[in-house]
Amino acid sequence: MANTNPLETAPKEGRQVQPGYKILVAEDEESNFRYVEKLLKKAGFDLLRANNGLEAVEYVEFDSNINLILMDIKMPVMNGVEATREIKKMKPEIPIIATTAFAIPGDREVFLNAGCDDYIPKPIRAGELIDMILNHIA
Repeated sequence: MANTNPLETAPKEGRQVQPGYKILVAEDEESNFRYVEKLLKKAGFDLLRANNGLEAVEYVEFDSNINLILMDIKMPVMNGVEATREIKKMKPEIPIIATTAFAIPGDREVFLNAGCDDYIPKPIRAGELIDMILNHIA
């Protein structure tokens, strides 16, 4: 059996992204953003970045072309749970996938109750993230 890096797992079924899908990545940590940026751009997504929850809310308020949000939970100014609640009041149809490295049992339910449509723990596995995104925008 060959050794494979789970962080580099390819998306199932070789699914491809149609051009024009825009993802807002709400992530305050530069290294985390660069990793996700590399994955999502390679998959063909257009990206925006918010450095905190308040910026994420403002992006959604002024950009009607956002197809999905990848929302870090632990951010300055406004955390991801608060930002999700505000975004869902404005545009409930936008899928939001929560991310956090510090989840404890029961957090998934908190994220989903706040309005997140899904949750993926850090470290993020490439194939799992792409498949999750495609499931929400297909």
